[in-house]
This record gives sequence, structure tokens and C-alpha cells, in this order.
Amino acid sequence: MKSTRQIVSTYVMKQGFNYIEKNPLENLNNILNWVRKIDTKDAYKKTYDALEKVLPDKDNNWNIYIRSLFEDIHPQVLKKFLSNFIVNTLIFSPQRAKVYSERYNCNIPNVILMDPTTKCNLKCIGCWAAEYDKSASLSFDDLDRIIVQGKELGIYMYIYSGGEPLVRKDDLIKLAEKHNDCTFLAFTNGTLVDEAFAKELLRVSNFLLAISIEGYEEETDMRRGEGTYSKAIKAMDILKAHKLPFGFSTCYHSFNVDVIGSEKYTDLMIEKGCKFGWYFTYMPLGKDARTELMVSPEQRELMYHKVREFRATKPIFLIDFWNDGEYSGGCIAGGRTYMHINANGDVEPCAFIHYSNANIKEVSLLEALKSPLFMQYKMNQPFNENHLRPCPLLDNPDKLKQMVHESGAKSTQFLDEESVDDLTDKCQDVSRKWAETADRLNEKATAEGRQAVGM
Repeated sequence: MKSTRQIVSTYVMKQGFNYIEKNPLENLNNILNWVRKIDTKDAYKKTYDALEKVLPDKDNNWNIYIRSLFEDIHPQVLKKFLSNFIVNTLIFSPQRAKVYSERYNCNIPNVILMDPTTKCNLKCIGCWAAEYDKSASLSFDDLDRIIVQGKELGIYMYIYSGGEPLVRKDDLIKLAEKHNDCTFLAFTNGTLVDEAFAKELLRVSNFLLAISIEGYEEETDMRRGEGTYSKAIKAMDILKAHKLPFGFSTCYHSFNVDVIGSEKYTDLMIEKGCKFGWYFTYMPLGKDARTELMVSPEQRELMYHKVREFRATKPIFLIDFWNDGEYSGGCIAGGRTYMHINANGDVEPCAFIHYSNANIKEVSLLEALKSPLFMQYKMNQPFNENHLRPCPLLDNPDKLKQMVHESGAKSTQFLDEESVDDLTDKCQDVSRKWAETADRLNEKATAEGRQAVGM
């Protein structure tokens, strides 16, 4: 894929930057029109139309949110956000993915999630990465090679997980500096964020953080260890003071749903400066997984309603990795939108699916995307007509069992090579119960949609 400056004239890019530098709040309409001009395929027309309606209303939560981006974030970072995320990742990357997907007959993602290391300074209860070899790591050259090959396929966003990725903060900064046309994001416990690192984040301007937090002090420290909450909050304060964009990442489980699904908790995250929030639900990975942490259908439905309520009323962008399947058209893993490469180099369809046929240290990125398990994903997605049941493990466990067996994929878990039969057995009961709730919600949404169009 050619660089943004090769595809879009220097004049057009400079025009967008001028709006940010001169007076972005007075130029919101101009910035929106600038993005429309860049998006020649009009891929986000509905989004642009919706934004046009809210921009005149200064009391609208999305208006407040957009204004907060320009007020709270350093202009240098905003310029990178426009060129790297809006233009490269959101607009051009999907276009290139479509071309290459047809050419190579495989899924081509827009995002790659990878683990620089399995090392971590915490030992969280129920961590999905706890089953990996703690000595595993991807070298700087490994990470660089993945990014170089990814950019050749039009992939310009890279997310780090772990382990604790900031154990490798120096290497990650070097990668962000070298690939200054990409957007980088790390899921981090926040305990290694300090003033010096914040200054480096501002210097490169294309590296964001999502701070992992499980609620308030009691809920966070329960899973992550005493003192972790206060360190996470301190990290947020440091990032906010340096006018850096960041968000929160919250795993909801049976013991914290009422807290993290509350308006008070969401308001606190906004107050601390979070510009986005990413919700995940607890997954029972590993033979010793605590299945009692899995949410009930009632708790998952609560999050379904709460996230939608807050998206309509709060100035923050929220994502629910499972319950937003109706917007993404089902499961996004297996390269359909994203993929995962663990610290050992095993190429997995998802961070929560620890099976693989390929190792990135032995094959190219494209070869990994054409591996048997990834091709099974491509052939079987979506896994359910009801996109509120998107996941092949949590919602359609027999699908995952079938794909792993058909592909001959092997467990990538170092501590216990959990068979796919054992893993999916743990999800059968939860899946059946959620199916009843999800089908009811889907029927209601379908009926409301028909009523809205007069059917």
C-alpha cells in the first residue's frame, strides 16, 4: 500500500492539519468535510451524516465528545490521529483488505494484535495469557518484520497485549518511531507508566494506551493485586496531564458487573480523561479456569443495555467486544478484522482462541492468514445468524470444536495443552442460556427496526 502522502495530495493533507492548528473547534464542519473528501468510497456516509446532525447541538454527548478531543489532546497527536488512524486505518486499510482478500482468497485484517512478551509484573486471577510460556517473547526484529509485512497488505494498526507489553516499552517506542505512518495501542496495567514514558508517547504521537481496570479499588485489586488500582489511576493522571489520548479496558465478570456497568463508574472514567472504553467478558481458558467468574445471561444482558445507554448519553466511545456483534456482522477474528500473534510466534485467530497451525517465525504473515484454522474461520463466518451470538467459543462452542478438528490446529498453551473438547464443554451451558436471551433481544431489535421503516 502506498503511503498516505502518495495517495492523498500534500495540499489536501495540509488542509486538514491547518484546521487543527488554527482553530479546530470553529472548524469542526470543515474537518468533517475534509474527511468526506478523503473517503472517496464514502464508506462511512452514515457516520458523517449523523455527525453533521449533532455538530450544531452543543449539548449532544457526541458533540461534547468531539470537542473534548480537540480541547484535551495535543495538536501534534491529533495530526497523527488524522493521518494514521482516520485516513490509513479507517479509510484506506479496509479498501486494501478487500482487494487482497479477493486476490489471495483469505481474510486480510485491518488490525494485528500481538504480544511482545509474556512477562508481567502482576499475576491477575483468570488472565487469558497466564497459560503461555512465561519466557516467550517476540524480538524487535520479529515485531518489525510483522509490521513491514502487514503494511504491504495495507494493515496500519497494531495493538499490543501480553503479558505486560510495557515491559518492552523501549522497543515499542522504537517501533512507533520507525513506522510513523501506523497507529499503535497497548493494553497495559498502567503500573509502568511514568513521566518519562509519557514524554516519549508525546514525542512519537502515534502510540496510545488502554489502561486495564476492573472497577474501583476493591474490584481491581481483587483480581490484580493490592495497590494496582491506585497505580492505574495515577497512570491516567500522568497521561491526561501530557494531553495524551487514552482509554480504559475492563473485563466484566460475575463479581463486578454491577459496578462497571454503573453510570458512576463510567462518569469516573470520563473524569479521569478516558476517550474510549473497551469491555471484555471473562473467558474460562486453562484447565484451572475459575468458571464461576463467567457472567450469567442476565449480567451479559445488563451490559448490552448499559453500553448502549451510555453510548447515547455519555461523551466517550465505548466498545463491547462480545455484545457489539450486531454492528460488526458477527465475529471479527480469524483475520476478518483482526488476528492475534502470541509471544511464542503462534498465529491465532483470536486472543481468546489458543489454537494454531502456523508460527510467524517460520512462515510469512500471508502464509499464516492462509493456514487451515484461518481458512476455517473464513469459510464459517458468521458463526450465527444472530450476531448477538458472534463468538465461536462462548456462543457457538460446537463451531470452534469443529474448526479446530477440521484444521488440525494444536493448542498453544504451554502450561496445559487444553483440548478443544474440554474447553468448549465449559461453555456449553452458558451458550445455551445466552441463546435464549440473545434471540429475544434480536427479535425485539428486528421488530423495532421494521416498525421504524413502516413495515
